Amino acid sequence: MNHRISRLLARDLTVGYGDATVLDGLDLELRDGRVTTILGPNGCGKSTLLRTLARVLAPSRGSVILDGVELHRQPTRAVARLLAMLPQSSRAPAELRVRDLVAYGRFPHRAWYARLDAADRTAVASALTSVGLEPLADRPLETLSGGERQRAWIAMALAQETPLLLLDEPTTSLDVAHQLEVLELVRQLQRTKEKTVVMVLHDINLAARFSDCIVLMRDGVILATGTPQEVILADFLRDAYGVDGRVDYDRDLEAPAFVPYRSVGARPTGAQHR
Repeated sequence: MNHRISRLLARDLTVGYGDATVLDGLDLELRDGRVTTILGPNGCGKSTLLRTLARVLAPSRGSVILDGVELHRQPTRAVARLLAMLPQSSRAPAELRVRDLVAYGRFPHRAWYARLDAADRTAVASALTSVGLEPLADRPLETLSGGERQRAWIAMALAQETPLLLLDEPTTSLDVAHQLEVLELVRQLQRTKEKTVVMVLHDINLAARFSDCIVLMRDGVILATGTPQEVILADFLRDAYGVDGRVDYDRDLEAPAFVPYRSVGARPTGAQHR
């Protein structure tokens, strides 16, 4: 892997809810200019890790470092100018216009009571164009398809004009056509806008196809990190999911593809592989 500088990283990261530990001593570097996908079974801590990286949750031990400074020691507005987070469940009034939703992304750049200025309007227009929603900018959200609504939320995050974009399960509740539409958009943003993207996905093969780096988790620890070719391996997937299967390489998509056979039960959690 061609390594780049990491603006965002975690050191000995431990996070829990009450007495329950969800993440246990994680170390992770997120390379700049890449799409990194956090992958693993339900309840393994994927979303908890992403929310901690976004400063939604505070660690009980360890730290998240952003540009050399502990994330939780930085002012909220300063963080919001560097990092945009799109949560798994996003809600807004159904009658809200697409343009107005996207404009909410400008909150780090202006006082809450201030009107949009020329820079704000330019950023909103650019975000709408980037996701292909400029023709629908004055439509209410309730008139959009599921894929269009998800693109509108991504546009709101883009309007923040941050170098880092965190997406929690951006394909949830979308059919396969809209899943591909959203992930192709994510890849396009990474390549044309030089965004660093960190996202949580459930689908192994979509993660393999649209990611530069995979972080494979189980039970609050990282089992493996690396390129899709390094991580999407039968042994690693058996450890993570308790599923036996075969991994092929799709030459047309230039990505590994996992074909599951049967459930074999998860193995005991081990140390980080790499």
